[in-house]
Amino acid sequence: MGKLESIIKSEIQRLAKREVRATFLPIRHEVWGMKLKLSNLLKRFTVLDRLAKEISKTKITEPKLDASPEEVRASRLTPERIANLRKKLGISQRELGILTGASLGAVLSWEKGRFKPRGEKKAALVALRKVRKRDVRKMLAEKPVETKREEPPKKSSKRTKEKKLLGKRK
Repeated sequence: MGKLESIIKSEIQRLAKREVRATFLPIRHEVWGMKLKLSNLLKRFTVLDRLAKEISKTKITEPKLDASPEEVRASRLTPERIANLRKKLGISQRELGILTGASLGAVLSWEKGRFKPRGEKKAALVALRKVRKRDVRKMLAEKPVETKREEPPKKSSKRTKEKKLLGKRK
């Protein structure tokens, strides 16, 4: 009787394992597929996150000053009007240059009448006419401060080194 009992018990175990495998095998495949989808989504998310950061950095550097092409064509920017606009907004020539994307020398040349602003710079000046002092201060606060690059020390030639040595010996 003992042998019959063990045979029935082993047969029940074998059938139970078979049923468990038949039930869990599709679930195992489904979990594997979900893991694969999750890893793909994570890869896509990191790419999108990086792109979003790049876009946010470029938006900061882009000027917020926009004027329609008709307004730009119709505007007459004289040196006096540029200087009066700057004074009305209460900003320096350097700050006007930062807002328009021009150099300090360019702003100075505009105000002296040597050159006229063109293209994007002229559009920015036209758009600045509509902006309040408070908004100008906010835009200046948002703009990154550009500092001059440090230049490496100049290399001296043999002659200057010799002159220094001769000067020290005397």
